Amino acid sequence: MKPVVDRVAGAVLRVVATPLLAAAAAAVWATMGRPVVFVQERVGRHGRRFTMYKFRTMRPDRRRAPQPVGDDRRKTHKSADDPRLTPVGAFLRRWSLDELPQLWNVVNGTMSLVGPRPELPEIVATYEPWQHARHAVKPGLTGLWQVSARGDQMMHEATGLDLEYLERLSFRTDARILLHTLPAALGRRPGF
Repeated sequence: MKPVVDRVAGAVLRVVATPLLAAAAAAVWATMGRPVVFVQERVGRHGRRFTMYKFRTMRPDRRRAPQPVGDDRRKTHKSADDPRLTPVGAFLRRWSLDELPQLWNVVNGTMSLVGPRPELPEIVATYEPWQHARHAVKPGLTGLWQVSARGDQMMHEATGLDLEYLERLSFRTDARILLHTLPAALGRRPGF
């Protein structure tokens, strides 16, 4: 049932979110030009790679700022102080609106509404064997990491939360995570 619920709910949410999608796209286009959508390869179910979509939040010329590498990159790439981040981009990230284009991923079946967040291939390449268990399900637009009080740790350090989600996998768990997603996006994560 989960794939059917995902596709139907994703399609409905995409229609409902059309005004937000249009406003965000217009703001990105007006401040950064084209392309409006950032396209990136991520790792999904069974380790298959897929294309994930997000609204752009950074200046197109990444050479404007020194590029962090290694562990420094993982700690700073989401920093609100990153000089590449535009004011519109900061606003979109603050309210998680940059994630809305992933509704297309949900509708096309490469993502679920709820599941582990999809990681970059270069991060997955460094996984220990036990960490690949998170790829037993489709990655999600939201998940236990986002709504948990423990969600302040880096995503690639939260594999334990992904495995906990797999242990609790049920329609009820997904419904609870979805209900906690909006408060979490507003900065309130009391725990799950």
